[in-house]
Amino acid sequence: MKALKKLSLMAALCLGLSACKKENQLTPETSVFDQKLNTSMATASTQAVTAGFPETFESGTKGSYAVASVTLSSGSWTLDDALIGNLAADAKNGSQSVRIRNTGTVSMNFDVSGANTVTVAHAKYGTDASSTWQLWYSTNGGSSWQQSGSTVTSSTTALSTVTFNTSISGNVRFQIRKVSGGTNRINIDDFSISTSDTTSNPPITTPGDNSHLLLGNPSNAVASTTYPENYLMERTYYSISYSKSRATPNWVSWHIGTSDLGSTPRQDDFRADNTLPAGWYQVSNSSYSGSGFDRGHNCPSADRTASVAANSSTFLMTNMMPQAPNNNQGPWADLENYTRSLVTAGNEVYVICGSYGSGGTGSNGGITYTIDNGRINVPSNTWKVIVVLPNGNNDLSRINSSTRVITVNMPNTNGLNSNWKTYRTTVDSIEAATGYNLLSNVPIAVQNVIEAATDNQ
Repeated sequence: MKALKKLSLMAALCLGLSACKKENQLTPETSVFDQKLNTSMATASTQAVTAGFPETFESGTKGSYAVASVTLSSGSWTLDDALIGNLAADAKNGSQSVRIRNTGTVSMNFDVSGANTVTVAHAKYGTDASSTWQLWYSTNGGSSWQQSGSTVTSSTTALSTVTFNTSISGNVRFQIRKVSGGTNRINIDDFSISTSDTTSNPPITTPGDNSHLLLGNPSNAVASTTYPENYLMERTYYSISYSKSRATPNWVSWHIGTSDLGSTPRQDDFRADNTLPAGWYQVSNSSYSGSGFDRGHNCPSADRTASVAANSSTFLMTNMMPQAPNNNQGPWADLENYTRSLVTAGNEVYVICGSYGSGGTGSNGGITYTIDNGRINVPSNTWKVIVVLPNGNNDLSRINSSTRVITVNMPNTNGLNSNWKTYRTTVDSIEAATGYNLLSNVPIAVQNVIEAATDNQ
């Protein structure tokens, strides 16, 4: 089944859907939710990467901030108050990235034909303070420019990726503008442009180290309201596939390194996510009140303690799922603590977690299928996959058949065992239950081994 699944996303969806129907027949609600998600997964367009991209900034040389053009692998770019950095303090995949200061810009001097999404890796430089930047585009050869998406904050030294849903047809070129932070510097790397591709071919680009989607996009989520049950939300600190009808994430994916763990206290600022598309229901901080279920983090607060912004981001309600208290505060929390101990011991980890099914048992007793007057689905199961690597570079290439992968599948109930190790399972079993294609960017031969193994350490 593994080889067939890797050959075709549609085959994976068929297998996963049948597994979901077999394992999760709690109520008719379950099949409605699962059918919506699987339909969204099956119809979501993949992305074809524009020729010459991603631009990795490895081929050019520019050692000063003075405005000048430089020829890179994708074409000619103008760097104003920006240079090609290769110092130890430059955040980069490979040996080089762009470094920008003040209100510098990095501009394409050429057009491409259409752009459905633009993906950019970014970080702050060295010990500098945070800065913000924006993506702009021109459809008239650079005569005038418009901003795409929202302003982005670079606040950590580890590269993370942000995706802009541009949906531009015809000729277009792009520009990055640093807009705040003064002399504080930022790094930009792995600039990628993709266009819609309705074929069954998967993306041919891979995000860089520390990207929250380095290991793959499990459900082929798309940042388009056309896919409301599989809606991609790429944030600075984690990435989400969100379900409009469930009002919870399908899955959340993130990277943890030592730079993510600091001394910032827990913010506890649970709040609605006003970045959801217009007209979508926004779960509020009080939507779980009296339900018998915790506001259960997918990406934990304690995984993001490097800054107030990082910690606060985890309290958006789009990062929450209704979680039985004895699940959330028991084995789930213990596994989160154990994961962070692996990081402080000299490792970095990639985590994917989520929930599936309908019907959990909280502190009020009895199976509950929805809360908040039917607006929020209560999952039957919570799951997590943790890939553990010693600190280093070129992370994807370092994953091999001996790499430790911890996978758990816990019932969303108060009557569960307190030892998280009780719930260890295989990645294959999570894929069968959800229909997702986890770790899809890992070479297939390696997947075949690590996805079939149950951790025993």
